Amino acid sequence: MPGPRAAHVILGGGLAAGLLDIVNAIVFWRLFNGASATVILQSVAAGLLGKPAFAGGAASAALGLFLHLLIMCAMAAVYWLACRSWPWMLQRPVAAGVAYGLVTWAAMNHVVVPLSRASPSPFIPAWFVDGVLAHVLLVGLVFAFVARWSARRAKSYS
Repeated sequence: MPGPRAAHVILGGGLAAGLLDIVNAIVFWRLFNGASATVILQSVAAGLLGKPAFAGGAASAALGLFLHLLIMCAMAAVYWLACRSWPWMLQRPVAAGVAYGLVTWAAMNHVVVPLSRASPSPFIPAWFVDGVLAHVLLVGLVFAFVARWSARRAKSYS
């Protein structure tokens, strides 16, 4: 099976997963503590700006959305590169997607966020479960099935 196209996985998969993931976070926090979408997006921008992000209004919320989508596209790029080295990822998208979703959750929560300027947040069991499930279902599996679709599409045109 030929490899997936970079644009499909990186842009298509990255933007789709990014939008699904941020909508999940917005809905979760709205239901959990009434937080607005603006505050959730500003919390992403806080990774770069620190606490001043929360005083930045719509501009810092827009920056947060941009950063979130950029990070998702970077994660999708890593997935695309991995598929080129390990074809089994295209043949077993569920296993690859679940595994990659867990890896992305761990990387975000144990590397990216701790190295950012965002304030550490307390452990909230419901957010832990939601975060793991979101990264498996809305991130890893989206990347996996977009990559497989792209590879199959490339095969049909070759």
